[in-house]
Amino acid sequence: MFNWQTHPLTGLNVLAMVIGTVVVLLIALVTVMYSIYWQRKFIAWMQGRIGPNRVGPLGLLQSAADVLKLLIKEDVIPSKADRVLFLIAPIIAFVPAFTVLSIIPFSAHHVFTSGLSTGVLFYIALSAITIHGVMLGGWASNNKYALLGGMRSAAQMLSYEIPLGLSIVGVVIMAGSLNLNSIVLAQAHSGWWYIVPQFLGFSVFLIAGTAELNRTPFDLPEAESELVAGYHTEYTGFRFAFFMLTEYVYLFAMGSLLATLFLGGPTGPLLPGWLWFAIKVFLFISFQFWVQATMPRLRTDQLMTFSWKILLPVALLNVVLTAVFKAIF
Repeated sequence: MFNWQTHPLTGLNVLAMVIGTVVVLLIALVTVMYSIYWQRKFIAWMQGRIGPNRVGPLGLLQSAADVLKLLIKEDVIPSKADRVLFLIAPIIAFVPAFTVLSIIPFSAHHVFTSGLSTGVLFYIALSAITIHGVMLGGWASNNKYALLGGMRSAAQMLSYEIPLGLSIVGVVIMAGSLNLNSIVLAQAHSGWWYIVPQFLGFSVFLIAGTAELNRTPFDLPEAESELVAGYHTEYTGFRFAFFMLTEYVYLFAMGSLLATLFLGGPTGPLLPGWLWFAIKVFLFISFQFWVQATMPRLRTDQLMTFSWKILLPVALLNVVLTAVFKAIF
């Protein structure tokens, strides 16, 4: 955990921060690469297929080959697109996705964790910036499918951001802190993970988080049967890779946040903390792939109605019940 008061800005500390940033980036990239591989294998198994099996042993290098292919593909820019916005939109979407990882306590020793006192707010505020990149990408493409995808994404992310934030409020009330490290310690001291007393909040977080990630059954912004590929229809090469990278880095980040808030983060018996954390995130990611293989896509009106008429009241009810419980006990 980095502290400016005890660790002044020196060359050695700057080097430590750079090394930490590179390590977290590599962890994120490797996780993304093998999340895609696991998604393809897992869904193939559920559908009675083989999945990737050509590149590398058991197809383990297939994702690396796909990434290399995207990086060397031609970067096509539509002639009538808004060139500047078209070029910077993937960057605006990706940078927050990587930056939010700086507050996640990956291990019990909080290695490579910034330890912000307002870590929860930092995550919510920064992740909301990605919406702008998605909207700009859809609008700047000058393509009706991309524009519809961008509009859907903005409406969906803004709608589900509210119940997502409210579902975290219950955890913050119980822990008495917005610091993710303190929330982990509070769960360790209480003797139970917050998924037990906050099961209602956990359920809201899981559903709203799935919608925030634009994953099935909430994948309206990228509905292939309706919008080709949604907001990134016109993107090719490494810029398309940036949008895909953003999606899967957020999958890792959302799983990490859920593990930290409701499953005790790196805490657990017998195994090392980092391994417990990896298992919890892996279960969340696998759950997303299981839902993708089993559930149909919602209609747009069903998606919005579910957020405002069901999730939001349930999230508010959870906040009230948590406050009453905290005041009495």
